[in-house]
Amino acid sequence: MAKAQVPPSTTQRHPAAIVDAAWLRERLDDPAVRVVEVDVSGARYKEGHIPGAVLWNAYTDLHHADYSAVDAGEIRALLSRSGISPATTVVFYGYAPYLGFWLLKSLGHSRVAVLDATRDVWVEGRGPWTAESSDVPAATYSPQPTPRTSFASLESTRAAVGDPDQLILDVRTKAEYDGDRFWPSGATEGAGRAGHIPGAVHLPIELLRAEDGSLKTSDEIRHVINGLGIDPSRPVITYCTIGGRATEAWFALTHLLDFADVRVYAGSWANWGTTADTPVETVANPT
Repeated sequence: MAKAQVPPSTTQRHPAAIVDAAWLRERLDDPAVRVVEVDVSGARYKEGHIPGAVLWNAYTDLHHADYSAVDAGEIRALLSRSGISPATTVVFYGYAPYLGFWLLKSLGHSRVAVLDATRDVWVEGRGPWTAESSDVPAATYSPQPTPRTSFASLESTRAAVGDPDQLILDVRTKAEYDGDRFWPSGATEGAGRAGHIPGAVHLPIELLRAEDGSLKTSDEIRHVINGLGIDPSRPVITYCTIGGRATEAWFALTHLLDFADVRVYAGSWANWGTTADTPVETVANPT
């Protein structure tokens, strides 16, 4: 029996999920809009950032010390001190903008978008830029409880290993997937066991990106997904190292291809590879 393929989309369900530089320029002074830069340190933010933007550190703000994802209550506290209320439109950019986007969507926040421009593209386009700290007034964030249906934990990911009804998708580089390196940079300090989750299908995130680093078109991504024989009716769990690339793949599958059941293992390999009893597979030593 032929595997199901992703059908062509007839509508664009999420036209406001990505905004361009012109859209953001016009709204930088709007108090109902908050810009958030997501990075792995504060160094680049201190050098310069979009005026009014606040920084979320992917390691310290969005993960615990064991790299597991922060819970809904911790996210709400972060939103409050970032001056974000349920009525705020939040625009993400930086190293891992889709991680921020996914976190807010998983919390049920509807007014959220990703900037369709990297830091460099914004600066080259002469977008407003500053090195001054952004002091924002705290806000109250107390939405109605929303089930985090797009969230996969260590336990639920472990349960998916070997389950023919679920697909685990590894979107890291070949070197990471093969087990040649733990961190994408190749750093060894604090690294755990390298490799991949047994049975995970390898889909390097670069295959979903255009030359400028933005996501390819829906048709181009659909071609890649169908080429790997990925069944759109099958539940999917995506992972990378700390969730940045995994949430980008989640965005592509859910917002561009309309996959119905995609979850992100936000702890990803940093959590899995440093947990003592998780199964690990490498190309040299398959399980």
